Amino acid sequence: MTQSLPISLWDASSEEREPEGAASLPPEIEVAVIGGGYTGLATALFAAEAGLSVLVIEARHLGYGGSGRNVGLVNAGIWLPPAKVRAKLGQTYGPRFLERFGDGPRLVFDLIEKHQIRCEATRTGTIHAAHAPSGFRDLQARWTEWTAMGAPVDLLDREAVAAKVGSTVFHGGLVDHRAGTVNPMGYCRGLARAAIGAGAQIATGTTATKLERRPVGWRVRTDRGAVDARAVVLGANAYTDALWPGLKDSFTTIHFFQLATDPLGPEASHILPERQGLWDTGTIMFSLRRDAQDRLIIGSMGKVIGTQDRGLSSRWASRKLRRLFPGLGRVRFQEAWDGRIAMTPDHLPRIHVLDDGLYTPIGYNGRGITTGTIFGQAVAGLLTGMDRAALPLPVTGMARSAAAPFMSRFYSAASAANQLLKGL
Repeated sequence: MTQSLPISLWDASSEEREPEGAASLPPEIEVAVIGGGYTGLATALFAAEAGLSVLVIEARHLGYGGSGRNVGLVNAGIWLPPAKVRAKLGQTYGPRFLERFGDGPRLVFDLIEKHQIRCEATRTGTIHAAHAPSGFRDLQARWTEWTAMGAPVDLLDREAVAAKVGSTVFHGGLVDHRAGTVNPMGYCRGLARAAIGAGAQIATGTTATKLERRPVGWRVRTDRGAVDARAVVLGANAYTDALWPGLKDSFTTIHFFQLATDPLGPEASHILPERQGLWDTGTIMFSLRRDAQDRLIIGSMGKVIGTQDRGLSSRWASRKLRRLFPGLGRVRFQEAWDGRIAMTPDHLPRIHVLDDGLYTPIGYNGRGITTGTIFGQAVAGLLTGMDRAALPLPVTGMARSAAAPFMSRFYSAASAANQLLKGL
């Protein structure tokens, strides 16, 4: 399926082209995967490599949801520090989760190398920057925990983080050498190419409209016909719709917006000179990176308000860059976009079994690249007979969150207010 306008900078700048979709739907398949992002495509790749017949069903084009709108940070772990992960998951799953998610970037970069995915991959780490002294104390505690586990992380003082970032505003930072950056749409399309190479089929421009239980497996009805499948994987995460009742009410939706400058060339060479991606410790966090064409991409929580040329978001981004880099001068933004994040109450992702043979990994809390890849591999393992007890966290049933709609509105209002106050 083709599209007229790109959904993000990454959609337009990716070296990987979207593979051709299937001309028709097979009447039967072993695994139907709904959603053409990281989760769905990683599931398809690993399941097809294990010998299963797989069909990916995507309503729009590949990466249309969070995968094509991502910041592109390939981070290890999740938002929570290790001690809180162990406290929430216990001594069986906690250490295993930390090991698998700490090793998540390696899985991603190994796939990139194996399949020669053209996605501007860098492996120079990511920087968690302290926005205030309190943020630096939090990073010190995280550094202590991760180094005790043998993780390659460095704690930076103000002078050291200024050299890494090119800005003196931060109170310190934590560099995670396991991590890196990618062009997120390039990685998504590369996974699709690899999945097709392994034997999977992909149907874009195809909307799944209904799931019907069959004596054995499921019937997936779409606007292009029906497909019978032994198992179904719902892989839409924050872009989950009403296909399965109540699922979209099981998490809080948060938006994250980004703006990309024109290529700046040597003028930006002092900014993130090793091209790490950065995010800060603020409650309403922001992100920053420099891509392969020397664009600065800056973002924060909320929706784009206005356009890349004018409006609240562009004013916020301009003022933020001036504060970070006073000598940079006036910049012009060429793209602005936003996407959705699925946040869970405990900040842990989920693998739900909704019914026999019906799975959904969900609630990635802003860590879509590594989580989608890890969970795609995990669900493919379940489909080929892996014991559930070997997963990085327990399988659960779905639970609606009564507070989710309220919290989504609250975060939306708070993010808009942040743009207003800091864009003046």
